[in-house]
Amino acid sequence: MTARLPRLALALCAAAPLAACNTVDRLSQVGATPSLSAIEDPTSQPGYKPVRMAMPDIQPVSYAPNSLWRTGSRAFFKDQRAARIGDLLTVKVNVTDRANLNNETKRSRSNAEGLGLPNAFGLESSAAVAAAGITPGKLITGTSTTSSDGAGSVQRAETVTTNIAAVVNQVLPNGNLVVEGKQEIRINFEVRELIVAGVVRPEDIESDNTIDSSKIAQARIAYGGRGQITDVQQPRYGQQLVDILLPF
Repeated sequence: MTARLPRLALALCAAAPLAACNTVDRLSQVGATPSLSAIEDPTSQPGYKPVRMAMPDIQPVSYAPNSLWRTGSRAFFKDQRAARIGDLLTVKVNVTDRANLNNETKRSRSNAEGLGLPNAFGLESSAAVAAAGITPGKLITGTSTTSSDGAGSVQRAETVTTNIAAVVNQVLPNGNLVVEGKQEIRINFEVRELIVAGVVRPEDIESDNTIDSSKIAQARIAYGGRGQITDVQQPRYGQQLVDILLPF
């Protein structure tokens, strides 16, 4: 415990400057409306990185004689569903999770052991045995009782319904598609994030290039947020450090 106290103090000292900067930033915005950022060239901003995504192999452009269409173009009569790396499809997220579990376990055990020697060649009636207060019929007596009672219950109801566009990042050897999509929506000072990833079969993609989230294998669906509201709902950093480091 004594060895953890310096670590806790060091962590608090390291977090103090960050908390101070955050406090000053909040104080400077008291009573003021949120300011809009100026319209600027995003490519000239510090830290800008061009978007890099998985793309299909480049096919050489060739024109057939007496034809208006070129090789690899999107035609009216071609299947427009996602099938190659870089294609887009819409994932219809429809998660309705309900669980109601009740468990109860009871256990009990009672043991009794006894050992006596009522007759031992007449020695049981000797003066030494009587002076020691020993009862020959009850030399050793032991009892034990054990009982346990446990109960648990889970009640959960979750519903998430939304749509998100995903990108095909990989085509597996069996033809299945590895897709991933991410969406961020900022409202005032709160950012909502939705992430969907998994493996889909081309046969499960609807004619309108959509797929239900229930048909995604190895699905990873995350819905959450970050901002002022989320910050208020969480314990402060100092309290989280104390909860982790203190053993009691």
